[in-house]
Amino acid sequence: FLEPEGLNTDIVYPNGMSGPYPEEIQLKIFRSMQGLEKTEIVRPGYDVEYDFVNPQVLTHTLEAKSIAGLYLAGQICGTTGYEEAGAQGIIAGANAGRAAGAAYRGEKAPVPFVLGRDEAYIGVLIDDLVTKGTSEPYRMFTSRAEYRISLRADNADLRLTRKGAEYGLVTDPERLAALDMRQALIADNVDRLRDFKLYVTDWAKRGGNDLMGGAAAHRPGRESHKKSAEEVLGMPNVSLKMVEEIMADVFDEEQEEKQSTVDGESSSEYDVDAKMNPTPPSVYDTVEASIKYKSYVVRQEKDIESWRKAQGARIPPNIIYDHSVLPAFSKEEIEKLNSFRPSTFAEASQISGLTPQSLVYLYHHVMRLNKESRRKKREEGVAV
Repeated sequence: FLEPEGLNTDIVYPNGMSGPYPEEIQLKIFRSMQGLEKTEIVRPGYDVEYDFVNPQVLTHTLEAKSIAGLYLAGQICGTTGYEEAGAQGIIAGANAGRAAGAAYRGEKAPVPFVLGRDEAYIGVLIDDLVTKGTSEPYRMFTSRAEYRISLRADNADLRLTRKGAEYGLVTDPERLAALDMRQALIADNVDRLRDFKLYVTDWAKRGGNDLMGGAAAHRPGRESHKKSAEEVLGMPNVSLKMVEEIMADVFDEEQEEKQSTVDGESSSEYDVDAKMNPTPPSVYDTVEASIKYKSYVVRQEKDIESWRKAQGARIPPNIIYDHSVLPAFSKEEIEKLNSFRPSTFAEASQISGLTPQSLVYLYHHVMRLNKESRRKKREEGVAV
């Protein structure tokens, strides 16, 4: 909340403090807080009030449904923030430019350039706006994305560059060649980790029983069980650097064995220059993240799929929306659920500000309530 403006100043910025009040009211608010009783305001906060167009009148290309050729982007769509405006500008500008170019050449309208919720945060932002609208300035939070584990900075080029090329937005051959090279490097290094295997007892011995072994490492019969480097990297607190150091040690030991002499002559299998190179820095984060998050991505997809199938499922009318029963929900989400009281999950999904992850959480909560209700009815039936 209280953020120092710098190392050599006493000025503090109160992050999260709303500023639509007169300066004297702002001062009263601050001085009512413990520790800020003698605070002074150097520059009062302020809010900007502006009109906006209901984004539900736009398509996913940000073109107005009622006025062909009119594209909107930025605060006029109900958002706030530079990045949010820039993201919309990319989509609106790309589609406007492609449409204008096609019209100038006398061609038919081009295929719309749209990013899905599973492809980019831009896709999440625009889908939220044009399908749900917004009752307050919209900001893009990671919690709004159901596929956020897959929407990472390290794989942005893998997700979007190829699609940009398909729509004529990326034309630099060197950039596309660099993408091909990076994809190949990632695939090669993931395959290398998948193919390298050691006995679980060896992993425990080399990397530490607590870190790479686990409670089951030394159970009877486990000495014949092998794990790949990919599986070990998926364990908590194990880094790609740790795994590759063990792989390099094993490789060096195998090279030393091949160097063993037979009647004073070196083995022909030995290559004096052979060594195992670590994953290059250009793909290190992506290789590590793709393996680390693999199981979570699978679970994420299962959750979303079960949620999609449950769109028509009903929500009990007497359900309690409170932090005591839904601790993962924000105050805003609890307020909106109590206000709208949706009867189905399809209705709940249309509430602006309710994140996909919260909807999945609510779905599992309702399923538990239904299961408990059925169990009680069975018990009552037996008792009768």
